[in-house]
Amino acid sequence: MAFCLLYKPVLQFCEIVVNEANFVRKCIGAESCQDDLWGKLVCTNFKVSFIAHNSLPRQCTHRLLGEHDIPLACVEQVVTVNDVKGKQKILGSNQKLKFNPTELILYCKDFRIIRFRFDEAGPESAKKVCLAIAHYSHPADPQLLFGFEYVGKRYHGSTGERVNGVDPGGGLQTPLFDCSSDWDREIKRTGASEWRVCTINQGYFISCESSMCVNICRLISDICRLWCWNHSSGSALVRMSNISDPQQQRKVEQRISSAITKSHPLRSDVFKSDLDKNLPNIQDIQAALLKLRQICVIDSFEESEEKWLSSLESSRWMEYVRTFLRHAVEVVYMLESRHVSVILLEKEDRDLSCVISCLVQLMCDPHCRSLHSFQGLIQKEWVMAGHRFLDRCNHLKRNDKEESPVFLLFLDCVWQLWNQYPAAFEFTEVYLTVLGDSMWVPVFSTFLFNCPRQRAEHSRDFASSKSIHLGQDQALCFPPVWDWSQQFSLKDQTLFNNPLYVGKIATCVQNGTVKTFTHRRSKKNYSSTLRGLPSALRNGSLGPNDTLARRNSLMLRLRSDLSQVREQQETPSERFVRDFFSRPVDLQGLLLPQLLPSHLSVWKLYFLRWVPEAQIPQGGPITAFHKLSVLTDEIEMLQNQLRQYQGAAGTPNNLHAEHSKMYFKATSTPHQSPAPPEYLSSSFPFSPVGNLCRPGILGTPLSKLLNGAKIWLSTETLANETI
Repeated sequence: MAFCLLYKPVLQFCEIVVNEANFVRKCIGAESCQDDLWGKLVCTNFKVSFIAHNSLPRQCTHRLLGEHDIPLACVEQVVTVNDVKGKQKILGSNQKLKFNPTELILYCKDFRIIRFRFDEAGPESAKKVCLAIAHYSHPADPQLLFGFEYVGKRYHGSTGERVNGVDPGGGLQTPLFDCSSDWDREIKRTGASEWRVCTINQGYFISCESSMCVNICRLISDICRLWCWNHSSGSALVRMSNISDPQQQRKVEQRISSAITKSHPLRSDVFKSDLDKNLPNIQDIQAALLKLRQICVIDSFEESEEKWLSSLESSRWMEYVRTFLRHAVEVVYMLESRHVSVILLEKEDRDLSCVISCLVQLMCDPHCRSLHSFQGLIQKEWVMAGHRFLDRCNHLKRNDKEESPVFLLFLDCVWQLWNQYPAAFEFTEVYLTVLGDSMWVPVFSTFLFNCPRQRAEHSRDFASSKSIHLGQDQALCFPPVWDWSQQFSLKDQTLFNNPLYVGKIATCVQNGTVKTFTHRRSKKNYSSTLRGLPSALRNGSLGPNDTLARRNSLMLRLRSDLSQVREQQETPSERFVRDFFSRPVDLQGLLLPQLLPSHLSVWKLYFLRWVPEAQIPQGGPITAFHKLSVLTDEIEMLQNQLRQYQGAAGTPNNLHAEHSKMYFKATSTPHQSPAPPEYLSSSFPFSPVGNLCRPGILGTPLSKLLNGAKIWLSTETLANETI
């Protein structure tokens, strides 16, 4: 096994090896070690890296992380086990380990659980690498996160000029809303003529965002809210933080409501939505995720089992997803049907309001459903509004009470919308999964700070300590996560493109003439077949002969007399929703989610991608995506050829297709490279063989560790324990 000494980790700019151990076995197989991987386990200041000598070719290559790499920020628990002495310990920063570990278990925030065995490794090297992983995954200060070293040395020289001519975010199409011009464009796009960009807080003296949109009827002293969006009716969606003094809160609310009413064309009233009273708090959301992780990757998985389904329900994660979607629909009703402005009230205006404001805009505004506009929406409503990514992701692992997967809950809500209306979104399920994973790569400014002010403060402190000249920006130029070229090749980025997407500029070719088709013509097709629903189901309403399957049972039809009673008891908002589902869907108009339990499903590609039992080896959604991509690419290729014939009076100038937007391409000649495989795993491209979780052999269950349970005598005992 001398090969271990020959393999070296691929290091990023300014990444250094802290410790390593040779002859380490990464556990894969359930019964024996014949499927396990042998190699070297390395801890750097950025990641935990396993270098295997027999790795399979990767389906999708990450430019910052290898197939078996784990960012340190993604490591949630470091557990060491000694089989012989019957000991186990959860390691933290600067802790001592009194026994030589025979096994290391890493519980990851992306739902992976990874085991390493040190049967052939030296005991001292095994202990040192475990301690190094525990220490470097618990940094004491934000400036110890790898992103600061990466950005400080990669993009800045001693005089402040760009290193290697690289300008992070240069040429980026996504609006970052870090300057007044981006806000101006959004105001003009939504027709919010009564709102202006205010730069009085350029130095972050009042709040955490530098540019804010304020109502021209308001006083500067009332700047304690953030404009989000304007409906076409003139109604505004506004976020506002609560004030501790109730009397002062009422006065401020009255002034703001009066100003918003005056700015409305119809002088409509203002509806106040108190999110703290109507939605689960951050602790509830965190508890639900821990239970969801338990049943997805630790408990035995069997989706058809009643026990598994009841456990899923008891986690309350899906309940919270429904709650947030339902509340967003209620806000949409106020804006769309009653034409009133809405103020989202929250204690600190940086968590729940981020979710609701984004969901409302996605439902109402088709502009937000394109890839770059969706990214701009997150930049505007999360990053620049000061969502506490540093605390909520718990990158420093020092305050568990502040940790909460609010952003992941939002992505799940978006996925539920996407799952019901796939043709309405330019991006794919793969894109949403990649976006969720990017939270744990602490290089990008998007998920690294609590607010823009914190970014500026830490930038100045770090630059001063490293003698870096900041220049005019007065901040380190952290790349935004939206510069996907830093993580993926152009070919891999095409997995983000949705072949079903029906955008405003979608075109068709008829008799050689390029025409923009009207979406009204395709409403019925997309409302039924593309969503995989019964043909008679138009946008959520059942036909006379249709029933909906709920898992393994059929949903019973309500009797007509009960339906009449229910209609009499309908609220105006329920009637608004029912009327929406009685009409054909308009993919470029309003979208409302169906919220019955049978309509929402588990986001398998994110939560169950490491579980082999949950995968479909030769089928599933990714196979359908593959076939649709090939078909879409072939149509686009034929359209290009028709245009070329048209332009050259029937003679083709160049039959070579333009750069394809699809990862899977149609082949037009036998000389071109062979087509991709006909079948792909339903978890493509996220679960290579070496990263699968195997229920039953994962070692110490996380719940037992957190509850301080008994010590097991061996790995076999761990495997046989029931939860």
